[in-house]
Amino acid sequence: MNVILRLLSFVRQYWYMFALAFVCVLIGTGLGILIPNLLGDGIDAALGGGNSFLFFTTADTKTLIWWVAGVIVISSIFRGMAGYGQRFFNEVVAQKTTYFMRNALYERIQRLSFAFHDRSQTGQLMSRATVDIEAVRMFFAMGLLGMLQVLLMVIAVAAMLFSMNWQLALFTLVFVIPVAWLAIRFGRKIRPIWLKVQQVMGFMGTTLEESLAGIGVVKAFSHEQEDSRKFAVQAQELSNEQIHAAKLMAVNAPTMALLFTIPTAIILWYGGHQVVAGAMTIGQVTQFILYIGMLVMPIRRLGMLVNLYSRTISSGQRILEILDTKSDVTEKPHAVELGRVKGQVSFQNVSFSYNNIGPALKDVSFEVKPGQLVALLGRSGSGKSTVANLLGRFYDVTGGKILVDGVDIRDVTLSSLRKNVVTAQQDVFLFSATIKENIAYGAVDAGMDRIIEVAKAANLHTFIEALPEGYDTWVGERGDTLSGGEKQRLSIARTLLVNPSILILDDSTASVDAETEKLIRQALDQLIKNRTTFIITHRIPIIQNADIILMLEDGKLVENGTHKELMARNGVYKEIYESQLMMHKDEDGEAE
Repeated sequence: MNVILRLLSFVRQYWYMFALAFVCVLIGTGLGILIPNLLGDGIDAALGGGNSFLFFTTADTKTLIWWVAGVIVISSIFRGMAGYGQRFFNEVVAQKTTYFMRNALYERIQRLSFAFHDRSQTGQLMSRATVDIEAVRMFFAMGLLGMLQVLLMVIAVAAMLFSMNWQLALFTLVFVIPVAWLAIRFGRKIRPIWLKVQQVMGFMGTTLEESLAGIGVVKAFSHEQEDSRKFAVQAQELSNEQIHAAKLMAVNAPTMALLFTIPTAIILWYGGHQVVAGAMTIGQVTQFILYIGMLVMPIRRLGMLVNLYSRTISSGQRILEILDTKSDVTEKPHAVELGRVKGQVSFQNVSFSYNNIGPALKDVSFEVKPGQLVALLGRSGSGKSTVANLLGRFYDVTGGKILVDGVDIRDVTLSSLRKNVVTAQQDVFLFSATIKENIAYGAVDAGMDRIIEVAKAANLHTFIEALPEGYDTWVGERGDTLSGGEKQRLSIARTLLVNPSILILDDSTASVDAETEKLIRQALDQLIKNRTTFIITHRIPIIQNADIILMLEDGKLVENGTHKELMARNGVYKEIYESQLMMHKDEDGEAE
């Protein structure tokens, strides 16, 4: 019930639409209850030779019957209009509410920290934003007032039956109890099944997303059959769960229908005796049968509504789980705008661990002055990327603090920090958009002249101009239509367009050839002036020209200084330089 109440909180802003739908339910239910009563009274009036019905009086039985029929038709028309209003306003509430909920879910996912995405599966998140949201929409459109409508109908019919003959009403309505019990039992059984269905669909989405994203790897290793088998196992599990749910529904619906045929037989038997005894009229027996018939559809709907209710709880749990997730990286209540910084960076006894598995950084301290070029070196897993991620506050330090221009980055807004600290990721991600839109991703208001300027700086302009559609050329999904070097250069152009005070290049020239790298480096030599730049690289020319080299080993800063200073110390840096970095000497085309 807590899940349902939480979901209903999203409806509050559209309460007036919900109120209109509720009014339509009341009108429709009232007219629905009135019609059998009108029909029964009309039959009695006609068979009894009466000359009045409601406020109409006539000695002609045929005219009276026409009057009865006309009133019933008019009532049915208004009932149909009320039904239309109910469905329309229900759907408006459902669409508006899920629109708001879908956006809230997407915004929450976007704002959650890297730590959340490290432990989350893309397919599961996609399933929650699509399948689960759609299940909730169905509840708002059909189930929100559906349960109330069934309840009103049962109460109103029961009141009408008891007003005519309480003994017969008691005999017939007693069968509502086992039907309600079946509906509740059905809901308890099917709820965990729907939860499993939603989870399996999420796993399937993850498998499909990974297979499509890594289709090149799949084909390169001839892994199609194994991936198909993995997907088939999940699809079979989904099929089994849905068949299980279908079996429960297949048993539940006819059982409930059977229970409602028994009251009809009782009415005909007992009511017939009452008519012969003069205690009831034929019109009243007809009303009893019609009223019981009116209960059949709502009670049968009860099974569907319980199913929908159960599925909504399962989906709602999964949605609220995301909405309730707190980001590991949050702004303070009174965080300040950082403004344009000079670029001074200070790590003071910084420590960090991913999920408390083990320290990724241990008591790291260093100072970088504005405009300095910093080379981050170290073996895989030494903590180079962690330094970059902490500086952009994608994760929060677990010990120590990071200062930018003397201000703790935890005291400023995330947006103002990331306008000053921009990272060109090693794994370049491009969106399904034009080259121009991908370059301007971080500065959507940038003019074309500025876009061309940064493209030239990244040695990309000539390549783009040679394309049939130039800057309006569409980039395929994940940038698959571009080579690795072209994607790297586009990423550099995108980063430079933002014009950050602190720039982090995560091995951004690793996928380009030596000649292209030289051209990029020449442009970077001009662009990094008056800009603090961190480069994670093994390229000798960049390392040699760095103002500071930070040598990391197992999360510790073991050495720092210039190339000459570190070579003179005969420490870890010199060992790695001579054993590993010099192998790139021929690639770079430059000696020490």
